[in-house]
Amino acid sequence: MSHRPLIAIPARFAASTSALRYAAEVNARALIEAVWRAGGEPATLHPHAPGGVADPAEVRERLERFDGLLLPGGGDLAPHRYGCADVHEAVYDVDDEQDAFDLELARAAIDLRLPVLAICRGLQVVNTALGGTLHQDMGGPDHEHRHLRHPVSLAPGSALLSTTGADVVEASCYHHQHVDKPGEGLTVTARAADGTVEALELAGHEGWLVAVQWHPEDTAHQDAAQQSIFDALVREAC
Repeated sequence: MSHRPLIAIPARFAASTSALRYAAEVNARALIEAVWRAGGEPATLHPHAPGGVADPAEVRERLERFDGLLLPGGGDLAPHRYGCADVHEAVYDVDDEQDAFDLELARAAIDLRLPVLAICRGLQVVNTALGGTLHQDMGGPDHEHRHLRHPVSLAPGSALLSTTGADVVEASCYHHQHVDKPGEGLTVTARAADGTVEALELAGHEGWLVAVQWHPEDTAHQDAAQQSIFDALVREAC
């Protein structure tokens, strides 16, 4: 078998998993399989940031052995990470260690010019790492983006449009937060019909960075446009 690019995927902390009997570190099987189908070798990365503080030198050293980074979905970032003193009642599953590690991973990957695919929470991590802000909750049933598939329009000239070959894709969403102010250097490259930011790309990033608010892994096994996003990550990591 030819060499498979090694794609780092930080694990998500789970408070309990019946099959493993105790707390665990996990990643979605659909996500792993999408990377594998693309020709990549998915590798789980243990989040390490004791006390909610990551060591930049350690994170960079660990990341240097990989060919690309995938930042997956998960719980919410702590609002103080993007400058909010208050916490909306809908904010859930905040973990300071996870936040600190993911944010430092994003910064290190950009500095190392590694190819990066960021999904859902991952998009919010990248946005926050580059000084952007988030709306803590989209509010009400008229703005529901959970358990929902809806069309997303891709911007002309974007990496996403080039990758998928489509002006509009059907996105599987599960989020209650979204981008308020994009971080430094980030360009909005996809929106939902209601104006919600659905993708960001980093202009001039030599290593390729695409961040989507939806979950392409949900439908990648049957939707070539969604699988092509993983294909592009692995291709850029070669």
